[in-house]
Amino acid sequence: MPLYVLGKKIGRGLHRVFCEPLIKNAFAKCGSNVRVSKGCEFSGIENISVGNNVALGSGLKILTTRARVSIGNDVMFGPNVTIITGNHRIDISGRPMISLTDKDKLPENDQDVVLEGDNWIGANVTILKGVRIGYGAVVAAGALINHDVPPFSIWGGVPAKQLKMRFSEEEIRKIVNRGEKE
Repeated sequence: MPLYVLGKKIGRGLHRVFCEPLIKNAFAKCGSNVRVSKGCEFSGIENISVGNNVALGSGLKILTTRARVSIGNDVMFGPNVTIITGNHRIDISGRPMISLTDKDKLPENDQDVVLEGDNWIGANVTILKGVRIGYGAVVAAGALINHDVPPFSIWGGVPAKQLKMRFSEEEIRKIVNRGEKE
């Protein structure tokens, strides 16, 4: 086995044993069977809730100061996904924008992000403040999500738009009805 491959395996093992439990414990809530890949970054980790059966892909970056990020059950993230719950003030004259701090923000500058569950978020996706990704929705690689994504839809592009639905209306009705009976 090449040394590079061996080194990567050892690094992943150390991450799972030492880093992953610390990260999971720092979340506001963390379900079972949650995988936190190496290279994830969290700002405001205490504002992040994670459901069951979630795979946080390598390079995931979640930036939140005031708003909450809620990740439902059965969610997969590809590599290098970014979730940003806030914005900078741009309406204050006489001060450089870089000098403004979190204390200068208005309530509308930070908004929650919700992933309802059974979502697949592709590689290099950016999700901005105030967005709700509906149950069963898929976001294609490289997309910029700046508004809500309806359940069971597939979105892609910059800015993202709906590409198609995962299932027919009849199949979605069956899925929803099954969920109500459980």
